[in-house]
Amino acid sequence: MKTEIPYDRFAHVPERIFGLVDLAYNLWWSWHSSATVLFKLLNRAEWKMSRHNPVRMLLDTPPRYFERAAANPEFLRRYDVIMYRFRQDMEPKTSWFAQQYPGQRPLTIAYFSSEFGLHHSLPFYAGGLGVLAGDHVKAASDLGVPMVAVGFMYAEGYLHQHMEANGWQKNVAEVLDRDAAPVLRVTGDDGRQLVVQVPLIEPPIYVAVWKVQVGTVPLFLLDTHIDENLPENRSISHRLYLKELEYRIRQEVVLGIGGRKVLHTLGIDYAAMHLNEGHSAFALLERLRERLVAGMPFEEAREQVRGTSVFTTHTPVAAAHDVFPGDLIAKYFRSYCPSLGLSWDEFMALGEDPHNPGAGFNMTAFALRMSRFHNGVSKRHGEIAREMWQPLWPDLPPGEVPIDAITNGVHMPTWLNHRIETLLDRYMDAVYPNWREDYDNPVIWEVVDEVPDDELWREHQWLKMKLFSRIRERKRIKWAGHRDEPANLAAEGLMLDTSALTIGFARRFAGYKRADLIFEDIDRLDRIVNNRWRPVQFIFAGKAHPADDQGKRILQRIYQYSQDPRFGGRIAFVEDYDEQVAHYLVHGVDVWMNTPVPLMEASGTSGMKAGMNGVLNLSILDGWWVEGYNGRNGWGFEGHAEDNRADANTLYDLIENEIAPLYYSRTMNNVPHKWVRLMKESIKSIAPQYCALRMLKEYVTRYYPSVCTYAVEPGKRTAGLDESCPPPGFDQFRQVQR
Repeated sequence: MKTEIPYDRFAHVPERIFGLVDLAYNLWWSWHSSATVLFKLLNRAEWKMSRHNPVRMLLDTPPRYFERAAANPEFLRRYDVIMYRFRQDMEPKTSWFAQQYPGQRPLTIAYFSSEFGLHHSLPFYAGGLGVLAGDHVKAASDLGVPMVAVGFMYAEGYLHQHMEANGWQKNVAEVLDRDAAPVLRVTGDDGRQLVVQVPLIEPPIYVAVWKVQVGTVPLFLLDTHIDENLPENRSISHRLYLKELEYRIRQEVVLGIGGRKVLHTLGIDYAAMHLNEGHSAFALLERLRERLVAGMPFEEAREQVRGTSVFTTHTPVAAAHDVFPGDLIAKYFRSYCPSLGLSWDEFMALGEDPHNPGAGFNMTAFALRMSRFHNGVSKRHGEIAREMWQPLWPDLPPGEVPIDAITNGVHMPTWLNHRIETLLDRYMDAVYPNWREDYDNPVIWEVVDEVPDDELWREHQWLKMKLFSRIRERKRIKWAGHRDEPANLAAEGLMLDTSALTIGFARRFAGYKRADLIFEDIDRLDRIVNNRWRPVQFIFAGKAHPADDQGKRILQRIYQYSQDPRFGGRIAFVEDYDEQVAHYLVHGVDVWMNTPVPLMEASGTSGMKAGMNGVLNLSILDGWWVEGYNGRNGWGFEGHAEDNRADANTLYDLIENEIAPLYYSRTMNNVPHKWVRLMKESIKSIAPQYCALRMLKEYVTRYYPSVCTYAVEPGKRTAGLDESCPPPGFDQFRQVQR
């Protein structure tokens, strides 16, 4: 099996700089600003036209650009330095992981997720879960953690958002041109794309295999849109999170069982598996079946699968956990079940919902039963998850339920703006030159206090202008193509004031996130927005799930308010929120607002991205912000689950009486020094603690060595949550049979 870059398509690239082709096919470039600058210097116009896709840019750039670059000493100096660094990073012999575990044979972790948000040139994601998965594998590459990832190649995975004049969201599918993107076919010995059959599923389902290289981490993507499949099965990998339950279970069968089979076919040996949510949990069944086929006794096989599995749950929302009715499970697993040596009742007991026995097969309950290590994604979420799933451990009080917590983090090299990074360089390098490699060390960040207020404020103002310019450019392009109504021009940000306090809200439009909370009292909001001396403006962005009509109605309501002349163009909705727009927003607004129903936000990561760039958080104390808020880095308040008006009034009070006065308290040099003090505290407190580097180190030190050790020495007791007994599942059935 192999993946080969189609070098013959790049014959126009001179040998002297041909390494650009290798660089383009490894997403390492996407989180190294010096590498992206290299592509930009080659052909700035085409870099923009390609939407920062280096493969397409290299294919569409005329030969004269390459000839000019190959003869430019300055370009060549940059090229040589970047390529040297790239090749060094691809040999992680001196990585953090290698230093932590010297002389040991690396034991690979297989990381499964239904979506990966890596870069907008590869639209395989819908929201925060996917971006978190993308940040996870990027950090694994940075640290040299041996990892392989498995996900989906969605043929129509990314839905663009077009706002109609009445504010209703229209979804427009984007079909990725795979031959002009940083993704490659995995081919067999015959030179044809590898196709693998999902085991023991009737009628048969086949997957073609693609590969994305994410630094040192290979990500294999499964594609059912191939001729070998029946027409109804080709659409399995068309889109994320299909509403119809039968399509959902097919997706999860393909991702879990098919994904495990693909790794086996590729000859990739891994010691342990990490499941990012329950969508891929059927992989645990396939791991169990393979051991039984090899002749391992059932109890030993089950314990080995448990002992080498990590499961991360991401939501306290009960409806977000997939539950499949028994007849649907029977349709796909009646023929699979005998290969496990289980009766049908025993098989269904694996996924029995402890809150609603007999309701069906609960994927989260199944994953908890079949994994040894379990965690929520913030300290508070860990507490909620322990209480939520305590019925699986009926003999344990909630505080002793073996569900731990590792708070999410974001990949700082991806999300820290390069201008802020360059500013920090001037002060960090003198004290700690390797700060980019050790940025999870809080001590390093104390140097932020040495950055002059006016310099930090100037960079923030530049990023704010960049955000507004980007909004206007997107609107100009849309106007030229669709001839929008004037009201839509105002609604989508054309009249925003660059000098006004700007509050941003950007995330998925789900009911519990309460994007429209600020509109509870329209008259009071009117006074805040149109304050003559302290005007405030709001920028909203985000998509509702195609099947979520409630979310669409919330979005429509906000869009219609943004068209209302009484707000003077100071409420805007940015259409078609994606990873690229997210960068502009988390860098450029002044305040990042988050207003979920309390206890419904498992973690949230957008506020982390904003906070490390000096954008101040204004959030209900839920998810990660309960840990992150220290009273000096933004604003936090306790919310009410059933009183929107009370929470809205708290928001109004904070904005009117604290936030706006502080923002507009300027000195003679027009710098709000007290505000900048909070910005510095935000950067210092959030950047090291809520980064993916810290997050992944926690997974490595607390989970990965234990599950890998168990893979080598089954039955060995290791420190941590694996000391707890597994939750009851099918054991009671076996005891009755005995």
